[in-house]
Amino acid sequence: MIRILALISSLFMTQFVLANEDMNQWFEELKASGNKQDLYKVLYAMPKGGDLHAHNTGSIFSEWMFELALEQKANGYVYYTKTKINNCRPYGGNEHYQPYLMYFKTIQASNWQMLDDCEKAEYKLLTDLNKQEKAAWQNSIRLDKPHEGREEFFSMHWQRMADLVSNPYLVAESVVRNIKAFSAEGLMYMEPDYSVTGYLNADGSATPRETVIKIVRERLSQSDVIETGMIVRFQMAILRFLPSSLDQLKMAYQFVAANRDLWVGLDMVGREDDDKGHPARFLSTMRELRRQYHSVNLSIHGGEVDEPNSHVRDTLTLGARRIGHGVNLITDPDLMLIMRDGPALIEINLISNLLLDYVDDYSQHPFPEYLRTGIPVALSTDDRGMWDSTMTDEFFVATTEFNLSWDEIKQLNVNSLKYSFVDEDTKQKLLTHYDKRVISFEETMTREGMKSLRAVDPDIRSFICKEYQLCTLK
Repeated sequence: MIRILALISSLFMTQFVLANEDMNQWFEELKASGNKQDLYKVLYAMPKGGDLHAHNTGSIFSEWMFELALEQKANGYVYYTKTKINNCRPYGGNEHYQPYLMYFKTIQASNWQMLDDCEKAEYKLLTDLNKQEKAAWQNSIRLDKPHEGREEFFSMHWQRMADLVSNPYLVAESVVRNIKAFSAEGLMYMEPDYSVTGYLNADGSATPRETVIKIVRERLSQSDVIETGMIVRFQMAILRFLPSSLDQLKMAYQFVAANRDLWVGLDMVGREDDDKGHPARFLSTMRELRRQYHSVNLSIHGGEVDEPNSHVRDTLTLGARRIGHGVNLITDPDLMLIMRDGPALIEINLISNLLLDYVDDYSQHPFPEYLRTGIPVALSTDDRGMWDSTMTDEFFVATTEFNLSWDEIKQLNVNSLKYSFVDEDTKQKLLTHYDKRVISFEETMTREGMKSLRAVDPDIRSFICKEYQLCTLK
């Protein structure tokens, strides 16, 4: 029996090696052909691992957001959006977080009712927008203009969404939209941020945390989600630069420790160029929490800045197992040497880093240096709703700009599962399933070529159309 099992294993490995060698050659020939439509279709159809760095409310495509907002009438929510500025109040006050001079801030009816008559007149029912206003509303929460960048994203996008992302039903449904879209792209696993505080009922009262949890759990248990086969886990996010961040950290740590079946980690997010969020601020509190709780996974944005600093190094000191972005790690060669072969992974967000001006072009991006010096990396989407992009776009950018080999693409996908925060049994099942899927894909592609993908219909978004003139695969 042992000899039979050994023979089966040997035959499987031989099949795997031959399929892999053939696929490597086939993929190199595909890249050399210059046919970007075929390349994109292959990257869309190929099996993928997971997305480890995604902010759920930033991953909602604009047209989805509009549709979801209108659907919420069934749950009692009605929305108004700002289409005029009547100079009802002087500029000033807390403009950084609640800018007055800003179109298309969207609020629910309970908050609209609290405005004075002058400000009420600035708003229009979302259902009453004309075609031009609807298009402008959708464009207002994505980076669609050349002059838009970091400030538009951090200081306008989130503020415009306002009460939309305080609706627990809308947010839960947005996760389902992404589950289905990612599954169609061939992903097996998602680990987005999903917070459980700050939600509002339709009457404006606070939604209890237990209700928020119940809503998302029940939605994920429905058949349309289960049928995708997608494994979904969440991280609890805290904004690192707020005065209350230390208290948020304690609450989030406790919550993850008590809800490990669905929330598998803690993610410290927020722009790093706000110096109130520097990692060392949290060290004492983190050590206190580790004395009370065990096995809470930690991911922290680090190195998403223009200048050299110690944030990536400090983030590792805090105990992070994954580093979000890590763009300026390249300025610390000693730390790069330490990070070769793990144990921490860098979550790479190519499209985000370009659109938010952390690199002027991809020749400045350190991703290939990390990848090819043995630092664990994986591609991720960050706030793809605001970039209007997909996971396939991330792989297309990486392959086009950095000449990825087929083996490198597979390693990126394996890393996205290997460094996930999911429990070990599920992780091993995901890795095994990925291996089987990719072998089958390689065999099909090397045997049948592009004709095997005739029925594949990728979702082409505006980023890949504008940046690479890939607007149709017809």
